[in-house]
Amino acid sequence: MTLSHGRPYLAIPGPSVMPDRVLAAMQRPAPNIYTGALHDMTETLFPDLRRIAGTDHHAAIYIANGHGMWEAALLNVLKRDDRVLALVSGHFGQGWAATARALGAQVEVIESDGAGPVTPDRLEARLRDDAAHEIRAVIACHVDTATGVRAEMADYRAALAACGHPALLMADCIASMGCDRFEMDAWGVDVAITASQKGLMTPPGLGFVFFNERAAEARRRADMVTPYWDWAPRAAPDLYYQHFAGTAPTHHLYALRAALDLIVEEGIEQVWHRHAILATAIWAAVEAWGREGEMRLGVREARARSHAVTSIHLGAPDADRLRAWCEAEMGVTLGIGLGRTPPEGWFRIGHMGHVNAHMVMGALGVIEAGLSALSIPHATGGVVAAARSLAAA
Repeated sequence: MTLSHGRPYLAIPGPSVMPDRVLAAMQRPAPNIYTGALHDMTETLFPDLRRIAGTDHHAAIYIANGHGMWEAALLNVLKRDDRVLALVSGHFGQGWAATARALGAQVEVIESDGAGPVTPDRLEARLRDDAAHEIRAVIACHVDTATGVRAEMADYRAALAACGHPALLMADCIASMGCDRFEMDAWGVDVAITASQKGLMTPPGLGFVFFNERAAEARRRADMVTPYWDWAPRAAPDLYYQHFAGTAPTHHLYALRAALDLIVEEGIEQVWHRHAILATAIWAAVEAWGREGEMRLGVREARARSHAVTSIHLGAPDADRLRAWCEAEMGVTLGIGLGRTPPEGWFRIGHMGHVNAHMVMGALGVIEAGLSALSIPHATGGVVAAARSLAAA
């Protein structure tokens, strides 16, 4: 017997659950792509995207995923053999660094232990050694989707300012935008990237780059950008098709408009607050279960934990056993231990975008049932701890 029949819950860190309004927005015939309503609707997207990113500067939309946005951001600001400093706290930070290296940049990596971010003092020390200002860009994940580590981008900007270093500060916000507080302009971030399938609650396939005037100036000296990845015509097109370097991703745009409507109606401050409360409840449950057995949170300090994704150590093979049981028996799909060693000892809970208290409590109840059904050592009371956390909030 299985209790999984009914609507499944995809509690992975992207693609996230898509709201019914987003799904319904795509159920329409193909539109006229040359003039009219589609053009008008597309122009309404940019102010809301900028508001979510916390910027008054430029925004560009691509038909791509997050890996594409890594390339778009780098190609628009670098010359071949430019030096890039990558602050890495997990698998996706390594991925962005590897992309920069493959594109022809000289990449240096400062890596954390994966249980917290690279500290600003390590960045500042390296920058002070770069008296010739050879480092052109500092790249970092605001949240690394694999570890759930959140970096303080404002602290990185402060480190750059403390030693008067002119390098661009570039942030991967693919996991965090629309979930964790992010304020591009206030924090001094020059380039920020994200994608559609997480906090923006839209099917995978759209990518976004936000860039300020410092980054636009770097574009003028860059020599690696190709026509498709060039952000200049996308951010300030003479013709509609230049937004997308060709045919518009019509139905993704309709979905995005519906998703942005939901965010605007709730208010971005409340969206951030909701994610913070739900994340804290999950942490309370894991900490309660972890009083016995091997379960523990992957990120040491609460201030460095993402409000969008939580990485949890359970030990091999129990993490994989638990994931399999939750999906097959209860209809809840948890995320794999991506980039962890060994990956079989970890799992992740995605709590991003279209998620509320009963969804989180349902997932936690399933996990607690799975721990008991599989006789995985744990303390009791995780769901109670989460409920108390929500009640206190």
